[in-house]
Amino acid sequence: MQKSRFHQSIFILIFFLGFLNTSAQKRQGNIVEYFGKEKIDEIHEGNAIHVFKEALYLTSKRNALNSMSFPTDMIFKDFLMNTKTVSKGDAGSIDDTGKTHRWTEIEVDDTNTFNNPVLRGSYIYLSYRSPIAKTVLFEASGHTQAIINGFPHEGDYYDFGYSLIPIKLNKGTNVFVLKAGRFPRVRARLIEPKSPVIFTSRDMTLPDLLLEEKMGYKGAIRVINASENWVKNHQIQLSHLGTTSTTKVPNILPMSVRKVPFDIAAIPENTEASKSVLNLTLQNGSNGILDTQEVDIQIKSKYNKHKRTFVSQIDNSVQYFSVAPSSTKDLENGALFLSVHGASVEAVNQANAYKQKDWGHIVAPTNRRPFGFAWEDWGRLDALEVLREGKRIYGPDSQKIYLTGHSMGGHGTWYLGATYPDKFAAIAPCAGYPDLLGYRDSFVKRALQATDEERKQWGITPERLKEMQKKPQLTDMDHMILRAGNPSRTLKLKRNYLQHGIYVLHGEKDNVVPTFIAREMREVLGTFHPDFTYYEYPGGTHWYGDHSMDWPPIFELFKNRTIKTDSLIHKMEFYTASPGVSAKSHFITIHQQQKPFEISSVDFSKENGASIITDNVAVLGVDFGVMNMRSDTLSIDGAAFKIQSKGLAYYKKVEGAWQPTTKPSLKEKGPHRNGGFKDAFNNQMVFVYGTKGNPIENDWYYNKARLDAETFYYRANGSVEIVPDVEFDTKKYVDRNVVLYGNKSTNSAWKKLLKDFPVQIENNRVTVDGKEIIGEQWGLYFIAPRTDSNKASIGVVAATGVSGLKAIYSNHYLLNGTSYPDLLLFSNDIMEYGTDGVKCAGFFGNDWSFKNGDFQWK
Repeated sequence: MQKSRFHQSIFILIFFLGFLNTSAQKRQGNIVEYFGKEKIDEIHEGNAIHVFKEALYLTSKRNALNSMSFPTDMIFKDFLMNTKTVSKGDAGSIDDTGKTHRWTEIEVDDTNTFNNPVLRGSYIYLSYRSPIAKTVLFEASGHTQAIINGFPHEGDYYDFGYSLIPIKLNKGTNVFVLKAGRFPRVRARLIEPKSPVIFTSRDMTLPDLLLEEKMGYKGAIRVINASENWVKNHQIQLSHLGTTSTTKVPNILPMSVRKVPFDIAAIPENTEASKSVLNLTLQNGSNGILDTQEVDIQIKSKYNKHKRTFVSQIDNSVQYFSVAPSSTKDLENGALFLSVHGASVEAVNQANAYKQKDWGHIVAPTNRRPFGFAWEDWGRLDALEVLREGKRIYGPDSQKIYLTGHSMGGHGTWYLGATYPDKFAAIAPCAGYPDLLGYRDSFVKRALQATDEERKQWGITPERLKEMQKKPQLTDMDHMILRAGNPSRTLKLKRNYLQHGIYVLHGEKDNVVPTFIAREMREVLGTFHPDFTYYEYPGGTHWYGDHSMDWPPIFELFKNRTIKTDSLIHKMEFYTASPGVSAKSHFITIHQQQKPFEISSVDFSKENGASIITDNVAVLGVDFGVMNMRSDTLSIDGAAFKIQSKGLAYYKKVEGAWQPTTKPSLKEKGPHRNGGFKDAFNNQMVFVYGTKGNPIENDWYYNKARLDAETFYYRANGSVEIVPDVEFDTKKYVDRNVVLYGNKSTNSAWKKLLKDFPVQIENNRVTVDGKEIIGEQWGLYFIAPRTDSNKASIGVVAATGVSGLKAIYSNHYLLNGTSYPDLLLFSNDIMEYGTDGVKCAGFFGNDWSFKNGDFQWK
């Protein structure tokens, strides 16, 4: 099988981080101390009725060429949709070397944890025999995913102890299969909840209450619905310092957990800085008390470092960011510094590492989680939302906006700076890597240069070393799928760095992000960039104190850089891989591409008359009103156009020639809605699951929607609204993205949203622009526009039958580093053969048609 270099890259990256982060970062402490959180051990949601103390494990040989978007997994395939049992010594798998892997016994240590280096990446089989059918909470930690009695659930791979999954135990044997993650330890318990609907204080999102601001606040707490009924018409009543507020609880799916918002009233005058206590009461529709919770919260001065919260437009969840405000009280028209954290770092610790600046405010977003999305995908969106919040709150000088970050945040700085060049006057990546591909290559180089003893310590056998060096051959299908990941290929956008100054800071002896990565970027910048500074901190490792990023020369460089005024720009280059990710720089907007998700560019110059040279651009917008044009003509790729007005003008390429056009229709692709399947999971998304199939289909789509919501909660601190198809009303969800779980036969919302779309899927049939593909083994993902909205999209997760349901079990589309074009049609062979099981992949045309799109068939 032929797999992509990127998939290999991600595998090796994860493999090494499992060793390097837990050793190097833990040793160095401070901001990069691993997580900075204590694992939750105490149980307040009920009583533990069973602790798993015996298990079977199955080692697995990880394939460096395994696809991230469609990872092979024959073990999970066997356990999906059934309650298969195994015994000690049973053969579990045969790897590509011919070795048979067998299920082997293991017992817990004195902390009731399965803890052994062999568990990293292994499968763990647990069973529990229940005398009756009953509802419990399954609590496990240290695993990436679980299959419980045949249905998949999200794991707790941060090992925080956050995971609480309501399940209905069968009378008799119940089977739990877990996949261990980056840590070689797993704990699992069954909890009998104290009531069917309760609070859990695990993983709350809270602001700091600020003495000088008279405003309300948002917090969030998880509500467990361990019943087979919907939670509807419930409310949270909050009492604090003599004030009371009431918040309606959004509907919660049966047998699920949802993080819900609650309001906190403004604090009374004359309150002093202190730790305070919120009193929360969960009430049903009749005002009956279901649960209570006391919550500690901090009251602080806004002039000191603090946390703020806001409601995200991605999913209506409550997110926080941390602030190191200016040391100049009530600073007006100051600077704003966006600081993005490293892997495992909380945003509050990111802000705490800085001394307060007298000329600007530092805001630190969360990336949605300490690892989150490496500042790509939803991490990128979180950074943009916090940047907007920072501007709204502090009103900085619009030309004094800066970007910096450390480690993974150094990557975020390279990435966000290349993606949004006109948003920042200067950037400062610290201990960062520009692209995940280069990061992976650094580990291969290190492994090759290491001693045999070092490789042994890292668990790299000679066979594994050979595997790491494999040079995969890409198929046309691989290229099509990988194209959707071009927005993350930072170095393809490197000339966007010309729009701002750069300070590169790296430790001389960094053993986590090797120093030669920074040196390579110095060489790259040296070929074209006139305004960058490079500094290696003598003897510096990955983290050598707060000055690993709070480095005074960085802020001196910042102080001497401003975002250029549009009218003063005489030359500008701008590159993007998707207008839906980044479409605009200053006065030029790329509205549509000729070839979707390939790199598009414009090269603007006022020298010798105004001109624009384009590549892979179909529709272009120019704002003459801010350009201070002295010429009355504009040349685009050599074609001259008279400038008719000093406002916005649009140009379209038709049969290879440019011509003036009107403003592009919002019904077509553009910056507002450009596709890539992952883009469906945005814009206050709502999940709609089908109920019109047979019992197996209905159960599966219900559980699949719940799994994706569990995943988005865990990976993105999310809160997704889920509704059955029979309750979905387009008027209730105006301009919101909708993700349909089910096909035309099983989801009644299909007719409301997609009846005229050129792609149709029903039981035993997929129809793509008139072409029929028959069989019940097919799975399908695609994105389409909502015809009743100028901005909302529809995502589809569907199968043609029971066999196809297994194909769609994975939700790696909610991971960063994965690539999903507008449409992917695949069979259940993907669990065995990866991307070789993909039948069709590609992108719709700018008019959202199939015929004008770009697709690869197999």
